[in-house]
Amino acid sequence: MTEVAPPPVAQLEAVERVYRMGSTDVRALDGVSFTIRRGEYWSIMGASGSGKSTLLNVLGCLDRPTAGTYTIAGRDVNDLDDDELSELRSRKLGFIFQSYNLIPQLDVLENIMVPLFYQDEQSDEGEQRARHLAGRMGLAERLDHRPTELSGGQQQRVAIARALVNDPELILADEATGNLDSQTATEILGLFDELAAEGKTIVFVTHEAHVAERASHVLRMRDGRIEQQREQVPLRLRARA
Repeated sequence: MTEVAPPPVAQLEAVERVYRMGSTDVRALDGVSFTIRRGEYWSIMGASGSGKSTLLNVLGCLDRPTAGTYTIAGRDVNDLDDDELSELRSRKLGFIFQSYNLIPQLDVLENIMVPLFYQDEQSDEGEQRARHLAGRMGLAERLDHRPTELSGGQQQRVAIARALVNDPELILADEATGNLDSQTATEILGLFDELAAEGKTIVFVTHEAHVAERASHVLRMRDGRIEQQREQVPLRLRARA
């Protein structure tokens, strides 16, 4: 029996992104094409200036392609106005940043629930979902703490819970372990392994090879183009072999 490929979550076809800097056009992305399917764990690698951050911005609907098409959840972003893009981001995407980007005036539970505020979904069900995720992240005893009262690892766990609270179709992580010590980074990467094992779709931007080893697909960028694209057995599965 022929195995059916999982449905695509995001597709890029000949995507270009050109920025105007003074009198010069800078081509940050140059004809990028690939497909992210449900349940895949992608790592995007590349040196500074390779285009990986611009690619993440396009994937996260924070930036539009100058040319080519980007389709997410079956919708072409070029067909959406700003309000529709904002709605798509809040419902279909989960973001995790190197610097956590928590709101200092809010406690842990409120920070996790931020995406629900934007969706006007401040229901008891939404709060219970946030509490469940906090417990899963080991934060059940920290719900009333502010970000400044948490360690870096705890702050990143809050950020991961926040990214999951809207049950996104695509999780985007930008150097999510870059500010953490090695032991805490390993713990956070273990959480991503768990999410991948549950079938979550993940894109993790990193410059570290050992982080990329955990992914099922690796995309290496150079000068705005795909230099290498490969599929691999993730580290968590290799360890069982």
